[in-house]
Amino acid sequence: MDQRSVLITGCSSGIGRYAARGLKARGYRVFATARKQADVEDLISEGLDSVQLDIANSASIHNAFESILQKTDGKLYALFNNAAFGLSGAVEDLSRDALRDIFEVNLFGTHELTRLVIPVMRQQGCGRIIQNSSVLGFVALKFRGAYNATKFALEGLSDTLRMELEGTNIFVSLIEPGPIESNFRKNAYAAYKRYIDENNSVYKEIYQQTEDRLLTEGPAVPFTLGPEAVLKKVIHALESKRPKIRYYVTFPTYLFGYLKRLLPDRAMDKILMRI
Repeated sequence: MDQRSVLITGCSSGIGRYAARGLKARGYRVFATARKQADVEDLISEGLDSVQLDIANSASIHNAFESILQKTDGKLYALFNNAAFGLSGAVEDLSRDALRDIFEVNLFGTHELTRLVIPVMRQQGCGRIIQNSSVLGFVALKFRGAYNATKFALEGLSDTLRMELEGTNIFVSLIEPGPIESNFRKNAYAAYKRYIDENNSVYKEIYQQTEDRLLTEGPAVPFTLGPEAVLKKVIHALESKRPKIRYYVTFPTYLFGYLKRLLPDRAMDKILMRI
């Protein structure tokens, strides 16, 4: 491949948009996808190749993927699965529809797109699959059950896929950010209002704190980093001869990764329940 092409999902803002800009500046041919056509047009106005892709819609996934392959002569060096959203709420307040909605975006659509790219990478003899997971992909927090479930599942699929692709020259890496500056809380608030009936919940008083956090402008927790911290890890996963299996991003991820290896589950629970 002459110019390495990279497909990135969820580029309307935050990590995806920053990664698209950064990789383009580094010489990659970036295909920055977004769900809304208005965001696609905005990305194009920045000089990025952009295609509409709704990760929750199979037809949209297939149409976007075929459109990109036509532009690259059927080749694609890397896929960065970044599209996802959060949903705050106690597990007992999560309806089946709520879980179905978040899994469609954070796992099922991501998995479908990944399955499409693997045969292309096998044919060309190389490739990189980068999954944007989270610190919540290996530790659980109260009122994050829906998001926890999708990221735990993504990590399980990715670990299995990595072993199945051993020897193919296709590498699978997980990026595990902690708090990153983005529109993540804004989108999570919309999902929360859509699915959580706070007035009829035993957690009604706690949900007021949840709303305050989701509506906070700027960093809501300590150790928040900008999206450039994630881009640095993406570049290593793309360019290293032996990319890492997991890339920690932000101090909380390093801390909880260390504590999870060190402490018994109940001791870890006591720490996490104080957050």
